[in-house]
Amino acid sequence: MTDDISVLVVDDDYHVARVHAGFVERVSGFRVVGEAHTAAEAIAESARLSPDLVLMDIYLPDGDGLDVTRTLLAGPQAPAVIVVSAARDAASLRTAVQLGAVHYLVKPFGFTDLAERLVAFREAHTRMRQIPEEATQADVDRIFGLMRPAPGPPPAAAASVDTSRLAPTLRLVYDVVAGAGGVSATDVATQAGISRATAQRALAQLEQSGLVRLELRYGSTGRPEHRYSVRR
Repeated sequence: MTDDISVLVVDDDYHVARVHAGFVERVSGFRVVGEAHTAAEAIAESARLSPDLVLMDIYLPDGDGLDVTRTLLAGPQAPAVIVVSAARDAASLRTAVQLGAVHYLVKPFGFTDLAERLVAFREAHTRMRQIPEEATQADVDRIFGLMRPAPGPPPAAAASVDTSRLAPTLRLVYDVVAGAGGVSATDVATQAGISRATAQRALAQLEQSGLVRLELRYGSTGRPEHRYSVRR
């Protein structure tokens, strides 16, 4: 749809970029228009595609994602930027805020973590398009309030999940995840006595329902490992 928010995904790891792009595509109102894996590609693709939003990794093979962010935000058609990085140092966070990044999401994160921020951005983006030439202070307060993702349920809510309403296989898989935590689909399949494909389908349903969270565990090489835990 032409009204969808266009997104450019920037990450040095091709597999991680694909996962993040998949996350974005699952959120209504968003459309991934491209991926970039280097600083140079990010600048070139942003100029070519003019995305509304960029998911920006910091550690890129030929530069710093925050320097790329500085370049993009200084351009004539500046996109909004959400930083998604394993960087946890205060300097990176401070620079991202000073540059004007709308959010900073620390890796590893699950679909729900990103979706909450995308939904908040979508609401603010829609509201900004409805504001006349001059905004009132109420308009400003409303926009900045919308940029904050809605808080999730308190920890007690996760502990009181009524699994009796789940289908038997989903309940079995949920119980395995709840009992172990940080498990892979293979771990679940082994402990539950089901096939890996069945475990994977059940985990995907539980994640989409917000009962479990998916995290990407990064090693030194290869694809990131998918690990599941109960949402708290």
